[in-house]
Amino acid sequence: MAALSQLIPSRLYSPDELSPALLSAASAFGAQTQREAAVPPVFRMAGSTLAQKFRMGSQPDNVPFIPAPAEKKKIKLYSRDFYAACTLGGVLSCGLTHTAVTPLDVVKCNMQIDPLKYKSIASGFAITAREGGLGGLVKGWVPTLIGYSIQGAGKFGLYEYFKKTYADMAGPENAAKYQTLLFLAGSASAEFFADIGLCPWEAVKVKVQTVPGFAKGLSDGMPKFIQQEGVAGLWKGITPLWGRQIPYTMMKFACFENTVQALYKYVVPKPKAECSKNEQLGVSFAAGYIAGVFCAVVSHPADNLVSKLNSNKSATIGSIVNEMGWVALATRGLPLRIVMIGTLTGLQWGIYDAFKVYVGLPTTGSAPPPEDN
Repeated sequence: MAALSQLIPSRLYSPDELSPALLSAASAFGAQTQREAAVPPVFRMAGSTLAQKFRMGSQPDNVPFIPAPAEKKKIKLYSRDFYAACTLGGVLSCGLTHTAVTPLDVVKCNMQIDPLKYKSIASGFAITAREGGLGGLVKGWVPTLIGYSIQGAGKFGLYEYFKKTYADMAGPENAAKYQTLLFLAGSASAEFFADIGLCPWEAVKVKVQTVPGFAKGLSDGMPKFIQQEGVAGLWKGITPLWGRQIPYTMMKFACFENTVQALYKYVVPKPKAECSKNEQLGVSFAAGYIAGVFCAVVSHPADNLVSKLNSNKSATIGSIVNEMGWVALATRGLPLRIVMIGTLTGLQWGIYDAFKVYVGLPTTGSAPPPEDN
């Protein structure tokens, strides 16, 4: 049997036959590999596009924890980093804004539950402050922050995903022709899942805010709620919550997208591409506030149902409708809710689009952004 060295040409294994350039490159590569292996992995963080927006993983290997200038990579539209950015933007926009308007929410819920005691917005604030102090006006802020942060993640992140998915399914021509239907379908699909995450926190929040002496907040309110109504009771209000939030979100996104287009077409004296980032964010806030007014009107009857169901263990949808009547369901507490939801929705779109601009993405609406190939 022939020796192995006789079967393989010597130029493939003999150092003498290797080119000096190849040997030099191999040596340099080996030295670089040894240097990298000597550095703990934590100092060589993977450089995802979104991470690089926040200067993560850009440190030189020999100077750990000291940031160095790094070339910012553009986030590719509809990529994993794109949806991650939209999800985080949703957390910030919904979690922060709902927590900020907790005093309005406390008064609104009490006006819905006990209209004889809380007869107006002014008296509602006065009674709440007198009975509970300033702390009474921010009661339930922790479940509000957690619940609406979870909801915001699903609402905005999944909306961008479903909107793109449905547009691809419809094709370019139908997507342009029926864009409002895509806005409605995408937002409804997103909110369906977002509400499943919100529902337990909303149940505890309403109970803490509207039942005197029930609990001080989340830490004692959640265990007490589960003890009284069981874990399944946390989702007792999921159907009216869908009834409130899905129409609200459909109006919020479809009205916003169409209002942005109308503002750029009829109000703003120049195309979106020629507007500064601050001007674009101003359009986002204005369109969001307008959308919020419509959202409040459409979703208000279901909002009354949610408040009543979560404050009264024995209440049912039928008993609440019989007690209040359809007119009261649609109007009780509505003026305050218009102020609250209009401001809330305007701020949400402003924060969401400001975050998108911060990470290098275009603001929402007006025209479909060009897709990177």
